Order: sequence, then structure tokens, then C-alpha cells
Amino acid sequence: MDNSQLIDIFMSRGLVDQYLADDILMEVENSGKEVAEILTDYEVIQNQEDVWPIVANELGVGIIKDLLHFNPPPELLAIVPGGMARLHGALPVNYDSEGLTVCLVDPLNPQVLEDLRFALGKEIILAIAPSHIVEKKINEAYGGEGQALDEILSQLKAGADAAGDNTGQNAEVEANSAPIIRYVDLVLYQAINEGSSDIHFEPFEQDFKIRYRVDGALYEMAPPPPHLALPIISRLKVMSNMNIAEKRIPQDGRIVKHIGEKQVDMRVSSLPTQHGESIVLRVLDRSNINLSLDKLGMPPAIFDYINKTVRKPNGIFVCTGPTGAGKTTTLYAALKEINTVDSKLLTAEDPVEYDVDGIVQVPVSESIGLTFSRILRAFLRQDPDRILVGEIRDLDTAQIAIQASLTGHLVLSTLHTNDAPGAVTRLIDMGTEPFLVAASLEGILAQRLLRTICKDCRASYEPNEALLNQLGVSSHELGDKEFYTGRGCDVCDQTGYKGRRGLFELLDMTDPIRELVTDRAPTVVIKQKAIELGMNTLREDGLRNIYDGKTTIEEVLKYT
Repeated sequence: MDNSQLIDIFMSRGLVDQYLADDILMEVENSGKEVAEILTDYEVIQNQEDVWPIVANELGVGIIKDLLHFNPPPELLAIVPGGMARLHGALPVNYDSEGLTVCLVDPLNPQVLEDLRFALGKEIILAIAPSHIVEKKINEAYGGEGQALDEILSQLKAGADAAGDNTGQNAEVEANSAPIIRYVDLVLYQAINEGSSDIHFEPFEQDFKIRYRVDGALYEMAPPPPHLALPIISRLKVMSNMNIAEKRIPQDGRIVKHIGEKQVDMRVSSLPTQHGESIVLRVLDRSNINLSLDKLGMPPAIFDYINKTVRKPNGIFVCTGPTGAGKTTTLYAALKEINTVDSKLLTAEDPVEYDVDGIVQVPVSESIGLTFSRILRAFLRQDPDRILVGEIRDLDTAQIAIQASLTGHLVLSTLHTNDAPGAVTRLIDMGTEPFLVAASLEGILAQRLLRTICKDCRASYEPNEALLNQLGVSSHELGDKEFYTGRGCDVCDQTGYKGRRGLFELLDMTDPIRELVTDRAPTVVIKQKAIELGMNTLREDGLRNIYDGKTTIEEVLKYT
């Protein structure tokens, strides 16, 4: 629903004054939260569901309190075709001599009622119910999201043909039209339900692609007509509070949306390309915050080590790996273990990925000079116990992190290196003194995320000799060990993989390792010594996962 319209209703009823209304709308823009959530925070209403009786009262219509348990009969559903129901976000709930009663996803948009009256040739009566329940019931009544997208696409194409393929001179008007809103919502809904981490909207010369990343691999959706690229991109920019008129420079924004029962945070980035703006949404599922260390699939020894290390009074613990390796998830799971009343936790992130109660989180903003190093300096005057630095990028940040650890703070951070020993060399290459690195570092965890075999179609097989040679093992070493692969089924969309798990390599900063670091020993020497002292490499952890039947040889070779 339109935020301004909703606030106007609360103002007209004397529940909100102009100053509070301005504050709420500003917070909507800055935080990406929904108006109902902010009204609850300000104690204007007791909970978010209290919005609906007020909306119903204002519009002078009835409210349906138990829509969740209502199943519309087939003859009622037959009055409103599936494509039209989805296109307008309309659920039929009753039909009698007075007309057809519908619940709308957006009850404040009068145009929807007019469109339905015109399309169906019937009197339409509005009833109010929570939007997320209306959306859920439409999907239940008319089939899954894949079918929904096909229906909406065919309606959009039919509408475009009737209009003579008008390529949308007024992008903002089109972006706020019911069909585009419903289409974009459905794309987001399907991608997030599939468990995607990123959603890509990419314009090309001849077509407009929509792809989403699940378990590290990209999949393509059925593409919309190319002429819809502009209104779809504009709709995403409107949702993320970007400047819709500015198409020449990259922009960043944020969308917070209820998908089913959960609230999903999306970081939005636009990029001007040769054929229009490309937009990528990074999905930050807030339910991931509930992940605990024991659910990350770590070997018991590494789990115990991290649990012990994050409770130390000082030192630096570094998590390393490429982008998308799950470093942030691991550090948040570690923070969750120590997020207690008697501990002050501060984080500096670019950007803040998850809102966590009890932790003071600060977003980096390079444009105004709010860098990691500047935030870290301020942190030291905030009496912290533990500090999370999103990434150690430069010498300044590294030096302050070391200073913080040596003055009695535990610092958690990330680096981009290929393995754990490489993180030591990276810190020294930045310009930090080796003896300070040796004194402050407590441990380094390198990790990767690789896809796991689908449990529904897992089958054993005999790998060929060439594949085993690539892995570095010979057939006579293996004995009776079995290898598994996924055949592909409906559950995993014929990929053979479902879900991901971590590979881990832990470098414990023991005294022999500290001596090598102080002597500026090369990475190879540090790695060799660590293996002598019992460190399992990423490749060895990969072999453990292969032998346990969790993943395939191909996945381990790809990531280690």
C-alpha cells in the first residue's frame, strides 16, 4: 500500500500529527521498514495487524477477520480468472445479488476496483483483510507461483499488443500500474521462495533477462517482453527509494518486504549499461540471524575452538574466503553466542546486513568519510567488549584493529584470501609489523560454501581414474569408500544439488606459528608448519564431505 495514503488515514483520525507523520515517512525511506512496523515501534498501534480495522473504518467497508481459514469454492473462483486475480491482487470472497465481494492486496488503490468492474461487468464490493494473507490465499486458490508468472506474462503481452506495443514514455506511471506491481512482486516472491541469494534484472539489445542465484548457481526465469524492461526497472527503483529520473550513475537502495510469513531485507544496486539500467538485489533473509554455530556443519574441533576463541577477552579472530563464502554468517553465528547482557558488542559493516537486537551496528559510508578506520577509532571510546569489523581493507584499519586487540578488546573481522595462512601474509603486506600480527592474532578460519547432494535423488557411482587423480587420491588408497552424486529430480530442479554447507580450514596461532610470522616466513612455510601441527586443509575437509556422502568430487575440485 502507498505509505503516504496510509499515514494520511492515521492523520485524519487524529492518531498521528504532522511532525510524527514526517518522522515516520523519513524512517520508511531510511530504514526500508513498512509503515505498520514503524507505527508499532512508535506505539501508535499495539501490533501491525491493528492497521487493518483502521483502514476498513476509513473506507467504510467490512473487515474479514478469519480469511486464513476461508477456502473460496470453485464456482466463486471461476468468476475471476487466475491471471486477472493475480494481476490486480484480488481474491473473490462472496457473490450475491448486490455484487462480487473481493479482498485486495492494495485496498487503497481505487483504480483496481474500477479495472475489475470494467473487466468483469459486475458491481465490485471491497472487503478488508491483511495484505499478506490475501496474497497467500490468491496463490493457494489459483496454483503456484510458476503458473502465476505465466498467466501474468500472457496478460501483460496481450495488453501490450492491444496498446500497439507502446514502449512506455511515462515510466513512473507504468511502474506504479497494477500489472507491473503484481509482476515484480511475483518475481521477487518466486525467487525468494526458491531460496535465492541474488536476483538479477538485466537489459540487453534484443531481450530482458531475469536470473536468480540459488546455492551459488544462476538460473533464468521466463523473460518478460523487452518493452517491459523500463517499467520493471522503474518499479524496483521506486520500491528501493532511488531517484527514478537518474539513469546515468550507479545508485544503491534497500527494500524490506514481507514474503509469506517472514520479513526479507534486500540490498539493491543499479548500474547504467549500454542498453539501460541493470539492477541486482542481494537478498538478506533475516531468519538467517537465527543460525547458530552448531548448525553450520563444522567439524567438532573447529566448533569448540571458535566457541572458546570468541569468549577470550582480547585478540583478533579472522574469517577469510572469497565473496559469498558465508564469512558474515559465521561471524554473526559467533556473535550470537556472546550476545549477552554483560557484553557490549559493536559492529562496523558495509553495509549492515542483518539487524540484531543487543548489538550496536554502524554502517560504513565512504561518501561522507565514515570509513572502517574512522568508525573503529570512535568504537574505542564507546567502552566495547567485542568489536566486529566488516573487513580489514587497508593498513589504517589493520593497525587500529591490532591496537584494539592489544588494549583488551576481542576483534572479529574478515579478509579476502584463498586460505588461512594467506591471511597472515596479507596483513603483513598491508604494512603491519609482523611482531604485532603475531601478538594479536588468535586464529584464522578459511571457508568455502559448496553445494550438497540432493537427498531425494542421491545415488552411489564409480568415479573415473582421471577425476580421482585431480582430487589427489588413487583408487587403491580408497578401499571400500563410496562416492555419491545427484541424479536430478523435481525437488532439486534436476540439478542434483539442494542446499549448501561449509568447508573449513582453521589456523590456530600457536607459538611455533607466531615465531614464523615474526620472522616474515612465506605463506608456504607457515602452511606446511600448520599442517605438521594438525591443521586440516580445505581440500582435506572437502574429502571428508565427499566420503560422508554430503557432496560431489566436482564441487570440491571447483572450490578448493
